[in-house]
Amino acid sequence: MYLHERKNWTAFTWDEHAIAPLLGDARFAQGNLLGKLEGIGFDLSREIEVGSLCAEVIASSGIEGVDLDAAKVRSSVARRLGADQFAEDLDTRDVDGVVDMVLDAVENRDHPLSDERLFSWHAALFPAGYSGLRKINVAQYRTTPMEVVSGPFGHERIHFVAPEATSVPGLMADFLTWFNANPSTDLLVKAGLAHLRFLTVHPFEDGNGRIARALTDMLLAQSDGSPRRFYSMARYIEANRNDYYEAVEQAQKGTPDVTQWLTWFLTAVNASIEASGEEFDAVLRRSDFWSSIDSVPLNERQRKVLAVLVGSFEGKLTAKKWAKLCKVSPDTALRDINDLVDKGVLKRDPAGGRSTSYSLR
Repeated sequence: MYLHERKNWTAFTWDEHAIAPLLGDARFAQGNLLGKLEGIGFDLSREIEVGSLCAEVIASSGIEGVDLDAAKVRSSVARRLGADQFAEDLDTRDVDGVVDMVLDAVENRDHPLSDERLFSWHAALFPAGYSGLRKINVAQYRTTPMEVVSGPFGHERIHFVAPEATSVPGLMADFLTWFNANPSTDLLVKAGLAHLRFLTVHPFEDGNGRIARALTDMLLAQSDGSPRRFYSMARYIEANRNDYYEAVEQAQKGTPDVTQWLTWFLTAVNASIEASGEEFDAVLRRSDFWSSIDSVPLNERQRKVLAVLVGSFEGKLTAKKWAKLCKVSPDTALRDINDLVDKGVLKRDPAGGRSTSYSLR
């Protein structure tokens, strides 16, 4: 029996004592992160916000097998936030819709949710009316049966059968009334309940997962008391996709006691905030590095490679890698490197000879 087939299935219950430690940890982590952000400049906090929103948009689509161009997403997010210094001159029309959906959810977090607002999000996800090569009904609730299936043709596994299409309008009316009401529970708990409840109704032909995560972001923004996002739930979910699907499936095949689901969800919230804290530290390190060499004259090639080094460079820097990154000759690469060594920006690693490599001082 599926959850939605049970009487009064939306009257969720849970073990308060079981989730209380996770809820306390999440509240502490929220406060700690937001406190850190108050102590840094606007530009740095904006950089973290752009990165978090990009991660959310890209990961939420990636969970559904939709790969988005990271540079386009970053440019679209940056322009909409008025942070053009993080944008490239790219045509972002194919990603603007999903970016708009996420930003509407968080920036207008206190605006009522309605059928029309959900329909606008759905239309933004499928502007051409297609999901891949399949024509779908856009900006309206589904009128056909819905199953969540995996596996090859002939050996499919049915994970979930959604409620009858004829019941969707009524279920969504109840959902919207509940969603817009002042919460009688903690907003983090409500975010977990909303996520599960929306996925269980499965009101659209496609895009339900992405919209469910946008609704989660909306309630998390209410919980943070801020329209600015500094951590990404979708990134954690994508990294733990199998566990996520299993947790949702178990809840949808369970009872209205959702203690196990809320435990998973709050664990994900904590891990998401922790990951953002690590990114926060990385942004500060990059800022401190550039400040420390502010008076050092650099050419464009040197700036380019140093930006990679202080960011996500893997392995050892060699003249050969420098030449490849900058598309220059090995002699030019070595001159650039030696210049930075003389200026105290780089240092030679202990191993010499043909394997000479360099690190940031």
